[in-house]
Amino acid sequence: MANVSAVVQQLKKERERAQGEVECIDAALAALGSIGSNGSSRQHSLSAAARRRISLAQKARWAKQKAAMPKRTVSAASRRKMAAAQRTRWAKARGEKKAA
Repeated sequence: MANVSAVVQQLKKERERAQGEVECIDAALAALGSIGSNGSSRQHSLSAAARRRISLAQKARWAKQKAAMPKRTVSAASRRKMAAAQRTRWAKARGEKKAA
């Protein structure tokens, strides 16, 4: 029984030490202020009106950028040339595959 009481005493000492560490950590957190789990001190939220203004401004920037880019079209003759070149490339690729 002497061994059991010694183990119990040792566990009580360990618990007291751990409680002291937890109190120190709590004191450090209190000194730093209430910091959330992700490290931010406060949550910032935007009103619906502010989100709408930001959204409209971003859409305007996208529209301006899209308008600045010239619309490029390919003529029917160029499309036929590109299609013929692609058919030639595919025929060559199929021929190499058969040879291998």
